[in-house]
This record gives sequence, C-alpha cells and structure tokens, in this order.
Amino acid sequence: MDHEWSLADSMTALRILASGCLLVLPMGSLWFLAVYTLAGLTDALDGWVARKTGTSSEFGARLDSIADLLFYGILLFRLFPVLWRLLPKKIWYAVGAVLLIRLTAYAIAAVKYHRFASLHTWLNKLTGGAIFLLPYVLSGPGGIAYSWGVCLIAFAASAEELAIHLFRNGYDSGRKTILGK
Repeated sequence: MDHEWSLADSMTALRILASGCLLVLPMGSLWFLAVYTLAGLTDALDGWVARKTGTSSEFGARLDSIADLLFYGILLFRLFPVLWRLLPKKIWYAVGAVLLIRLTAYAIAAVKYHRFASLHTWLNKLTGGAIFLLPYVLSGPGGIAYSWGVCLIAFAASAEELAIHLFRNGYDSGRKTILGK
C-alpha cells in the first residue's frame, strides 16, 4: 500500500507521542492538562485536516484508530485509580457492559471483515468528547452524574457499532450512523 505521509498523519503521530508523555506527567498538573489538551485537539482536528487537504487515507484512518485506542487506554490507566475512588461501584457494572459490547463489536468485525474495524460514527465521536472532558469535570459537584451520562452515551455508541457490524454486508469506514452515511 503506497502512502505519502501528511500533516494529518503528523497530528495523529503527535497524539501517540503525547499519550506516552501522559504516562509520566503528574496527574492533574498543569503539564499533564496541557499535554492532555494537545492530544485531544489533535484527535479532534486530524480527520478534519485530512479531509480539507485531500489526504484522507485508509492508512490515516487506521493510524487514527490506533492513536485513539492508545490515548484512551492511557487515560483510563491514569484515571482508573481516581475514578475507582470517586465513582459509585454500580457505575462499574455499566462500564463493564459497555466494554463487553465494544469488544463484541470488534470481534464480530474481525471475523466478518478479516480486519480490525473501528467506526468513526457520530455517537463514537460524542463518546470520545464526553470521555475527554472527564479530567476537567470529575472533581466538580456534577462529576458523578456526568460520569453516568458518559456511560449512557458510550453504551449507545457501542450498541450502534455492534448493530452496524452485525447487519451490514461490507465494511464501510466512512459510516457515521446506523441510519446511513
């Protein structure tokens, strides 16, 4: 597969680098939040830049999915101890259900399409944005209610992606919703 490296690819690679930095920066520090914000901005802008510059590619979509998984995986790793202390235990059942649905969707896609397939649906984007705001919202008075809202959005996004993989005949990386493009 021929691919020419683009500005959007560089932004995605910057998110991978920033994610690694988040492993060592002190949680809640100004540096942590600055690097975290930078990583979030690259997540929001790399796809837009790729479309605007005409450099969208299958490689870029895969790199973006890897960067997303790494970023959110590290975020979960760093935030998990804080979340475990702050959130009620019932919420962890909801998180487990969401993860089970998400992993089932990935497994079905892998079997059906013979590849890793993570869709960039509108609900997945909304979930990403809601998760991104967690470090800023968590310590406030509405942090627990907000966390329940994130679980609800993530559940809907995971169920939608599972349904798309179950009922679609072929993989369509550009699918934005179960209702259509």
